[in-house]
Amino acid sequence: MGTALLYDEEMTKYKLLWVDPACKIEVPERLIVSYEALVRSGLSDRCISIPAREASDSEILLVHSELYLEAVKKTPYMTLEDLKEFTLQFGDVYFHPNIYHCAKLASGSALQLVDSVMTGKVRNGIALVRPPGHHSMHGAANGFCVFNNVAIAARYAKQKYGVKRVLIVDWDIHHGQGVQYCFEDDPSVLYFSWHRYEHQNFWPNLRESDYDSVGKESGAGFNINVPWNNVGMENSDYLSVFCHVLLPVAYEFCPDLVLVCAGFDSAIGDPEGEMCATPDIFAHLTHLLMNLAGGKLCAVLEGGYNLTSLAQSVCQTVQTLLGDPLPQLANLRGPCKSAIESLQCARSAHRRYWSFLKHAADPPMTDISTKHVKSAMEEEEKTEMAEEERCTEGKVWPEPPERLCPPVCSASVLPDDVACPDGLKRLSSSKDLEPLLVSKLKNRFRTAAVDGDGVTTFSRLYTLIEKLVVNEIRNGLVLVPDVAAAMMCVVQDLTSDLVKRVLVVCVGKEKELDYITTDGKVLVVQISSEDSEEQRSKYYIPVCLKKGCSDTSGFIQAVLGLLLPLGYEYNPDLVLLVRMPGSGVVDSMWQQLIGLLQGFAKGHTLVLMQVNEKACMGSTASALLGHPAPPLQDLQTPFPEDGDALERLRERLQADWKMLQTTS
Repeated sequence: MGTALLYDEEMTKYKLLWVDPACKIEVPERLIVSYEALVRSGLSDRCISIPAREASDSEILLVHSELYLEAVKKTPYMTLEDLKEFTLQFGDVYFHPNIYHCAKLASGSALQLVDSVMTGKVRNGIALVRPPGHHSMHGAANGFCVFNNVAIAARYAKQKYGVKRVLIVDWDIHHGQGVQYCFEDDPSVLYFSWHRYEHQNFWPNLRESDYDSVGKESGAGFNINVPWNNVGMENSDYLSVFCHVLLPVAYEFCPDLVLVCAGFDSAIGDPEGEMCATPDIFAHLTHLLMNLAGGKLCAVLEGGYNLTSLAQSVCQTVQTLLGDPLPQLANLRGPCKSAIESLQCARSAHRRYWSFLKHAADPPMTDISTKHVKSAMEEEEKTEMAEEERCTEGKVWPEPPERLCPPVCSASVLPDDVACPDGLKRLSSSKDLEPLLVSKLKNRFRTAAVDGDGVTTFSRLYTLIEKLVVNEIRNGLVLVPDVAAAMMCVVQDLTSDLVKRVLVVCVGKEKELDYITTDGKVLVVQISSEDSEEQRSKYYIPVCLKKGCSDTSGFIQAVLGLLLPLGYEYNPDLVLLVRMPGSGVVDSMWQQLIGLLQGFAKGHTLVLMQVNEKACMGSTASALLGHPAPPLQDLQTPFPEDGDALERLRERLQADWKMLQTTS
């Protein structure tokens, strides 16, 4: 359906008119460089341009008081001295004769985006707006923000479209206290924010920005804060919080709409954030949200004050919204100690509210986030120095890698009598296999001799893998008579000389998988009902669910808390997803799994299924083609035994796999 882009040059036409060190970084160039980068890269031409409009008074009053709105309405007619005096009522913000008009355009753009997504005109989109919004409150401007764009959009979506549940993800480096205050007693809005906090010593210096501010009354549990108490956070820190805090709660919440407070001051080089996460991390954060709410995702620009990393991060986000393959994230080494402490505190604070977090550990012995810094200043200084050393390149980082789309999105290797799903290219060409490889195939399939047709199938499969490796095809679907033997063939014979690292995700029962690899060229994660407590190899990870793959709650827990962190740390060049006969996995979960796995290996995913699984070919093809998976409705409370088993498995594995760490 396409990706919407909202931008209006009018929002660049205000600036600071006096000297104010706190506000000098909020400049028109923030918007200009973001849009110009999209134009220069050709991304803007691929988007659907939606015109901005001004928000009406009634729409602004969904969040703000009439008294405040009437006061802001007077600013276009104020003298410079009057504007200065008016500004003094608020914190870290400035006014300009044109800012009221721009603020209405910013909020109206967010509403236009919601309209476009909710009516099906587009699948998703981004609004490049200024002024930002997430700090503004019911009766006050704050932190460069005049009207709370995303909060207004959330209430608008609920009022106009009857949206029952809205997820707001705020990855700006500052806490969006305005959004928190707006919805802290509202269980229909789940607000997640990570932010630089430093034990309340970083702006906005609020006690309620800490991890134990979880919401009030009926909204308790629907406000999630992850405070960063050190600078220098990296890609692995951000991904860990998504995998172990945000995504488990978001899937349990099951939103109808996702709104992103897309602040890119959390990227490397930003003078406000002082973090070390590279711009391509936002490609992955966006991707991880895109299967929620049936793909209905609206990103609205907030902060970002390094003009280089801001423009790069905007481009990375838009490319992902457009469906381009994701860049690989190399050298993820697990979250740092400070990030783990914040993650552990947030999980512990919310375990009473969310069944997917009920096995979270207690917070560290000391009250990590609220302790007084001066009481242990020397130790804190050592920790800060260690964190800063993690960002070895300082404010210099490479240009994000080019993200090339293969000419063919998805191809299939199918028996001649099976129709090819719409959108997939049937691969009929092949080349002769080496005699030694043919001999190996015949030995492997000795229970069902490989005849001429069988050799042809595997020669086509080999050709498909070759085309995946050289990026001529993005992903593929293969039907075979014996999926277990075909899996062994792919891993041990067909990919051995083509791919350095293969991630095998096996859904359902199959024995002998632990003998596939010991050298690290293959990582196998198997989800089934088979209980296998013995860990024979670092590279074979059996995940046992009491009811097997038909238990959607346990399955998604395993995917989010184990499979995704493992996959990110392993960084495969190819993903082989194997659906064993009778696995019992439901279609919506199967599509979610395929969608999430597209974040690895530049999207090079090969789905292997048995011929008698033809009934799920349509849903498989849909996911491979990039269509959002249907939401996982009405997830039940996971079996306690499954939660215990997953935690035991995590504890065993985290010595080898650092991305699994959730406790300090």
